[in-house]
Amino acid sequence: MNSASPTAPPPLPAPSAARRAMPRRRRWAVLLAAVLPAVCGTLPAAAAPPGPSVTAPAPEQAPVMPQSVLDRIVAGGVPGVIALRRRGSEVRTATSGTSDRRTGDPIHAGDRLRIGSNTKTFVATVVLQLAGERRLRLTDTVERWLPGLVPNGSAITIRQLLHHTSGLYDYAGDPRLLAPYATDRAHYWPPRGLVALAASHPPLFPPGASWSYSNTNYVLLGLVIEAVTGRRADAEVRERVLRPLGLHRTTFPLRNPRLPHPHTRGYLTNLPVDTAPDGVLDSTVLSPSIAWTSGGMVSTVGDLARFQRALLTGRLLRPAQMRELTTVVPGSDYGTGIIRWDTSCGTAWGHDGAFPGYLSIALTSGDGERQAVLALNTDRVLSEGTLADVDTAVETLYCGSAGPGGRQRPTHADGAGEPGERLRRFLPSAAPGTPVVAAARATPQAP
Repeated sequence: MNSASPTAPPPLPAPSAARRAMPRRRRWAVLLAAVLPAVCGTLPAAAAPPGPSVTAPAPEQAPVMPQSVLDRIVAGGVPGVIALRRRGSEVRTATSGTSDRRTGDPIHAGDRLRIGSNTKTFVATVVLQLAGERRLRLTDTVERWLPGLVPNGSAITIRQLLHHTSGLYDYAGDPRLLAPYATDRAHYWPPRGLVALAASHPPLFPPGASWSYSNTNYVLLGLVIEAVTGRRADAEVRERVLRPLGLHRTTFPLRNPRLPHPHTRGYLTNLPVDTAPDGVLDSTVLSPSIAWTSGGMVSTVGDLARFQRALLTGRLLRPAQMRELTTVVPGSDYGTGIIRWDTSCGTAWGHDGAFPGYLSIALTSGDGERQAVLALNTDRVLSEGTLADVDTAVETLYCGSAGPGGRQRPTHADGAGEPGERLRRFLPSAAPGTPVVAAARATPQAP
């Protein structure tokens, strides 16, 4: 880790001659295209060579860790990667690459990172707890708790927010979201301002008529938590989840654009050279308010694994709410703030998340005996080969091998068996600044 991080946000890249000649609006459009969902080119190689480090159990006891795959991910342009694997009480970690491109410091398994839409599972857990306490009902409408905030709020239920069946536009698709960060990386977006961005667009479909991933749903759920409890949503997550589970390295910042130490720096990669000198932009310092309860939390791979294991083994929810958690929306793999992930060794549950400069995927079996967590310090997994390597790493961590053909097997008919197919289904609509995937076609969201 870099122990001498700057006290001020790193500036955007100094303009090259070509960039100086570019009109201001065009310059920002280039950067905006780099951090919003798009289809782009191939990722350049990372500046630092892979620097693998693996925990050192006795060779005869060591579980299979996909070290060569982690190294390939780094060789494909990802600065650094962290992996965690659980089998019962045995937990192993592995790493490859760097946490800081300036210093070449290696990435460490205990580094903090932004977890993006993995935040949604924490928020859904609090909402389900409130339902179990009968302080709200999942059939309550948005209008009941947030009067006048959302057009047609009387027709949208809390359950539809949890399931992404509200039809509300995803505010992350509005270009106004990132405009302030051209000059101020600490710019604060109030949650109701994010909702207003979404409300300025027509709905995608009538409530309950279809499915479409939308960060707006989980910002509204954060506001519902506050309306029900009279306390800030982040405080409720801390008191109900983080403290009881001892997740001391997990935080829920609202305004602070910096990460607590130790952390890995986050990078936007494969940018135009007239936007960033070597095609890479350090995005570590950035306001978490662009995501709030849809994706603003900070954690480690170890804390993510501990949270998911506690959740899926019934430590946080009552039986009725546990059944609600894993009730999947027809036509999708999405439950209640959690995703069903079919692997070669059975069904896993978890989520993935992206935030500018960070990507994480966490999976857990229903009995908590099997886990896989993978975290990258870029959210732009661009090449088809690197995307397939990420898929293979997750499958190997979870199952011990990459399964038939080294590919995960999605439950949907569209593109079944293609490398990276499961990641493409959800990551393009995760937290703001989601990955950019090079592919002949982008997989559409499930209906």
